[in-house]
Amino acid sequence: MDALTNLAYGFSVAFQFHNLLFCFIGALIGTLVGVLPGLGPSATIALLLPVTFKMSPVTGIIMLAGIYYGAMYGGSTTAILVNIPGEAASVITCLDGHQMAREGRAGPALGIAAIGSFIAGTLALIGLMVFAPILGQAALSFGPSEFFSIAFLGLTLVVYLSRGSAVKAMVMAVFGLLIGTIGTDPRSGETRFTFGIFSLMDGVGIVPVAMGLFGIAEVLENIEIGLSSEREIYKQKLKGLLPNLEDWKRSFGSIMRGSLIGFFIGILPGPSGIIGSFASYAAEKKLSRYPERFGAGVIEGVAGPESANNAASTSSFIPLLALGIPGNVIMALIMGALMIHGIQPGPLFISGNPELFWGVVASMYIGNVMLIVLNLPMIGLWVKVLKIPYTILFPLIVLFCLIGVYTVNNSVADIYIMLFFGILSFLMRKTGFEAAPFLLALILGPIMENSFRQSLTISHGSLGIFFWRPISAALVILGIASILSQGIPAFRKRKEVLNDKIGKGN
Repeated sequence: MDALTNLAYGFSVAFQFHNLLFCFIGALIGTLVGVLPGLGPSATIALLLPVTFKMSPVTGIIMLAGIYYGAMYGGSTTAILVNIPGEAASVITCLDGHQMAREGRAGPALGIAAIGSFIAGTLALIGLMVFAPILGQAALSFGPSEFFSIAFLGLTLVVYLSRGSAVKAMVMAVFGLLIGTIGTDPRSGETRFTFGIFSLMDGVGIVPVAMGLFGIAEVLENIEIGLSSEREIYKQKLKGLLPNLEDWKRSFGSIMRGSLIGFFIGILPGPSGIIGSFASYAAEKKLSRYPERFGAGVIEGVAGPESANNAASTSSFIPLLALGIPGNVIMALIMGALMIHGIQPGPLFISGNPELFWGVVASMYIGNVMLIVLNLPMIGLWVKVLKIPYTILFPLIVLFCLIGVYTVNNSVADIYIMLFFGILSFLMRKTGFEAAPFLLALILGPIMENSFRQSLTISHGSLGIFFWRPISAALVILGIASILSQGIPAFRKRKEVLNDKIGKGN
């Protein structure tokens, strides 16, 4: 009953005109980002962080969340029509979705992707309502040692689930922790690693770093690939967007299984949308009476993965809001937005910010309905959007980056920081280093440092505090085990197989 009362309160917040407007704007931008190959939700959220500073926290997070789950919807459009995933989580949709389009069944493929995403998003929201408050209540018993341990575990699991080399991911995580120490020591007040640069006394800002890592680097990478490269746009007339009865019979179980798989994988740290869609596809192929037809245009190969990646995008909010641990880079960016507004996600978040939590949850219900309207009747418009040349798109992105990062603090130094990390991220991508572990470490680093020092103060300098308390000990052991597992051939081989599949899809 409390959940229904809280949800009703959330809808009263979400139905306020400005929140409703920015929910629609977020869903619209997210769909557009998903449709356009080469511009993902990470880059877009990083670019739009400065825009949220003038909004209330509720409105800002509603918009950013809309971009995230909207991109999961939109990514299927290019995967089906162009055979290019607009978003990485839609890689597996290319296999059967594009084959259905080639057979003249693009309509049902797009329809089941949108409807499956809506059903999965709705079911995942119910799970979010149930699990997040329970987890938040359980975490109220956490002390500094538990907070350090869970941040440590989150960081090590993200390193384990990174797409590239685990060693390189660990290097980037350590680099992020080091960059996070720049600025003024929170206990002694002394400056650290600023090299006499006044603008670094407050530390390296999340916004310029995120814009550089994902916005500028994305532009540089696409310029290198070639701005004039042509994409084969689906030219047949779309018809029959609503799946027929046979399609529904074959897809219903896939949607339910994909929703369940995606929801639980989304709670884990890492690229949950990608892993969830691959896991769902593997499950559907395993359970199918005709596995040999997968890859040749079966509707289950679209329904399951698309449901899974949308369920995962919703459930990934659970560890962020209940424990204060971002499970992937997009959650890290949303956490950064909350922290800039002076809000710390964690065990006290739901009880201390009911308007924000329940308002965002209710807005996701509304956003899912909006996305059905945006994705089914407006397919023709998204096909036209695919024809926008990159020579027009990317200069606008760079201009938006420059304006956005400058307006945060009216500081030219932030522009230099953004450009530095943009070029650095581009070089990192060329050499196989990922930006995600770096950004997560940059955000988690101050939390880990403060919790670590508080723990040592309580224990009078003894590291044993991390092992005396059962929850802390279990989390530290799991984190160490995830690092050590990198050397076990079976784990390494399984990760390499997943990375190969993702790479082939891209």
